[in-house]
Amino acid sequence: MSPAVQQIDACLALLGSDAFAPVYVDFVATLGVDQIMVFALDCDHARCLLSYHFSNAALAGKLAAAYLDGWFRRDPLLPALLASAPNTVELRAFETVAGEMDDDYRKRFFDAPGLVAKTTILAVGERLRLFVSLYTSSSAGKPCDADLARLAGRLAILHFERASDTATPAPLSVLSDRERAVCLGILSGRKTEAIAADLGVAASSVVTYRKRAYHKLGITSRAGLFALCAG
Repeated sequence: MSPAVQQIDACLALLGSDAFAPVYVDFVATLGVDQIMVFALDCDHARCLLSYHFSNAALAGKLAAAYLDGWFRRDPLLPALLASAPNTVELRAFETVAGEMDDDYRKRFFDAPGLVAKTTILAVGERLRLFVSLYTSSSAGKPCDADLARLAGRLAILHFERASDTATPAPLSVLSDRERAVCLGILSGRKTEAIAADLGVAASSVVTYRKRAYHKLGITSRAGLFALCAG
């Protein structure tokens, strides 16, 4: 069994579980992209389900927070996503929609962060409508393999529809158990000492887990955590 097939097989085995995200990210890395963003959207609301930059975590968190802060409404692909039929997966390349972007949107999400290309998968299930966006930051990079990109979209919709009933915010699924527990404690309003008591560790360990979690999520503050996990 080839490494790619092994990764796909592992993703299928972990659909709906907290262990899915790290394996899925490893699979996406084989597509030659620099960043993946997964958002669930409807007419007036967006949720971040996954945000990961393979070399610049802070960039992914910053862009995700901005997108959730109302910018998703200016995404030129939003009408197409809302109109897509259930149980469909469709690819859209950057060059096919670049002309429909307003100048401010393109500057904020492409020009300023140095992202030169994007393949967006419109993945629609029975309950969720997802944008699975694959970014590259080098014009010399090869385009995503279309079949593998569609598979990435299909895996995302299968997983997140199964996982949608969990109380854990989806972006936290890329964290370790302790990192996730610390973030959940912060989101519930608990202080460092209280989280430490819950986990049976020192307060300094909670600070360490928090720093590791924030780095993986590409954020730097509690406000960033709340923005990323806004549901």
